[in-house]
Parts: sequence; structure tokens; C-alpha cells
Amino acid sequence: QVQLVESGGGLVQTGGSLRLSCAASGRTFSSYDMGWFRQAPGKEREFVARIIWSGGISYYADSVKGRFTISRDHAKNTVYLQMNSLKPEDTAVYFCAAREGRFTNFGSWGQGTQVTVSS
Repeated sequence: QVQLVESGGGLVQTGGSLRLSCAASGRTFSSYDMGWFRQAPGKEREFVARIIWSGGISYYADSVKGRFTISRDHAKNTVYLQMNSLKPEDTAVYFCAAREGRFTNFGSWGQGTQVTVSS
């Protein structure tokens, strides 16, 4: 499977920016796309953004569209999430994930990185 390690989380003020990184290793050639999810205290995990590994086409949740940008670097086997105009409601643990097909579940997950936006 694919091993994923997130980094870049931290504490920022409302309106600030943060860039998350997800380094992938292992069977990366089998991944169809990679995505970012988040889980806030007392809430269920939700989709944030995803990107098709080969073509670079990206998709976003409505809540982050226009503020977040997902990108990938093939040479580094790394996916990024640039987060701008952060809001307190963005506070959550952010997870990186990978899957092998469009209609399959995300089966590879990182351990998560904490993002806290102060108000």
C-alpha cells in the first residue's frame, strides 16, 4: 500500500495562511487520486479536496472553494494543500488519503496534522 505522512499544521490567526504537505511512499503508482480530509472535535470526517494523480484535475468542497488549493509534485511524490483566508471553522485534524480508483474507498491514510485557527 501507500504510506502517507502529513506535515505543516500549526496555529494561525483568522485570515492567515498555512500550507500542508503529504509525502507518499510505497506503491504510489497504483494511486488514482489523493485527497485531503479533516475532522473537527465532535464532528465527522469531511472531504476537503482531491487531485487526480496523473492529470492534475482537482475538486473541492464548497466550504473551502476559492480559499484552498491542492497541488502535487510527481518528482517528490508529495501533495500539498495551500490554505488561505483561514477561518475558525477550519480548525481540525487534516488527513491525507489515497485510493486506487474513482469509485473505490480511500484505503491509505496518514496520521493527520493539527490545524488550529484562532478567533
